[in-house]
Amino acid sequence: MSVFLDGNSRIIVQGITGNEGREHTTRMLAAGANIVGGTNPRKAGQTLTLHGTELPVFGTVAEAMDETGANVSVIFVPAAFARDAMFEAVDARIPLAVVITEGIPVRDVSEAWAHAKQVGGTRIIGPNCPGIITPGDSLAGIIPAHITGSGPVGLVSKSGTLTYQMMYELADIGISTAIGIGGDPVIGTTFIDALTAFEADPDTEAIIMIGEIGGDAEERAAEFIRENVTKPVVGYIAGFTAPEGKTMGHAGAIVTGSVGTAAAKKKALEAAGVHVGTTPTETAQIMRSIVAAGVEKQF
Repeated sequence: MSVFLDGNSRIIVQGITGNEGREHTTRMLAAGANIVGGTNPRKAGQTLTLHGTELPVFGTVAEAMDETGANVSVIFVPAAFARDAMFEAVDARIPLAVVITEGIPVRDVSEAWAHAKQVGGTRIIGPNCPGIITPGDSLAGIIPAHITGSGPVGLVSKSGTLTYQMMYELADIGISTAIGIGGDPVIGTTFIDALTAFEADPDTEAIIMIGEIGGDAEERAAEFIRENVTKPVVGYIAGFTAPEGKTMGHAGAIVTGSVGTAAAKKKALEAAGVHVGTTPTETAQIMRSIVAAGVEKQF
């Protein structure tokens, strides 16, 4: 099994004819993703050949779904048009929309998220995220597919770079699904959403959660873990050395007073039974020990 994305996922790319869309569609195809087409209203009816695959270009997401049976859209359109692209995906009721675009105004994302909640039927991952990968099965986004293979560890992360590093650190163990949820103030899929899915997935034996300073998403996730998650969870919080009151990288990573600090998040997670590493490498080592102990118990 997998979480949100598997080998049967049929993917379209909104913005497939742009530079980013073309480049990463090629990489997704190389990773084995089942890309079935893309959209660009100005180039509807044309075809595009990428990685030896001829892909049709449709005018809308709804048309692409009708013609191809697509159930996943990856959005690469520029920030100024991302709100409309998200609305279009939601109105077509595509089950999963992965929004890679960064720099989308918070108001635009808030409106798209509210619209998705009202219409129903579409899960949004992102924006400003690397996407989602189920190694060996499918890729929807920009995560390098060669870092690791399939394994028992579920990974959810605010940071794209730390997603890649943790996949590399755990290459000897493998990942069931890695979800980059993004670090903007408003996102579609949260830590709690991912934790819920990993808890229900029989092939995910343990979970790594990578957070960062700012906001209270990690504290809310800690409360959820305490009450709902039975699998081992290992955490890492980026930003222990961040100066107070300074925005670090993601738009959501800002600390005000004692709210949103790495220390406060670490304390909340540890109180919920989460093992928290002080570096990505130490975090991976903790997970490696947990998986090894689980294997020993099985025999």
